Amino acid sequence: MKIYTKTGDKGMTSLIGGMRVPKYHPRIDTYGTVDELIAFIGLLRDQPVDGHTRDMLVFVQDKLMSCAAVLAAEEPNSKTDLPTVSDADVRKLEADIDAMDALLEPLTSFVLPGGHPTVSLCHVCRTICRRAERLAVKLATETPLPVNLTIFLNRLSDYLFTLSRKLAKDLKVDQIKWHPDK
Repeated sequence: MKIYTKTGDKGMTSLIGGMRVPKYHPRIDTYGTVDELIAFIGLLRDQPVDGHTRDMLVFVQDKLMSCAAVLAAEEPNSKTDLPTVSDADVRKLEADIDAMDALLEPLTSFVLPGGHPTVSLCHVCRTICRRAERLAVKLATETPLPVNLTIFLNRLSDYLFTLSRKLAKDLKVDQIKWHPDK
């Protein structure tokens, strides 16, 4: 089986279920952004992070693949057996956020991304996640999507922000607080 099919050469692609749509279709844009996030999470996972964080990032990639599959389907209620994102998946993110947050100083201001490539990469992932969430929320106004899909993306961006703070602490990086001009 060849990797190239030539079926997309004229700017069209297929959704799960067979429907052909332009490559700029909102579903394609949304799952393409999720795919971008999966790749960047992989790069984050390859950084100097602890085993638990690495395992969490594999879990995140797996759930994002589930999100992408749902987004790539003609309709979420299609006869195709699609993976899901469950309440338990969202709770797993929340539990990890809470565990990391318990180790951190209370947040009193916004922080400027940076200080270490790993911390910066967390922020890149967070912003891609927010874009994926915005696209999914917009798509949900046009077609039904599972509620947990957008909830997971929302919680994931919170997770990535909290992870950036935890990794900054682990790496002994000072985070620069943002103080707006007064």
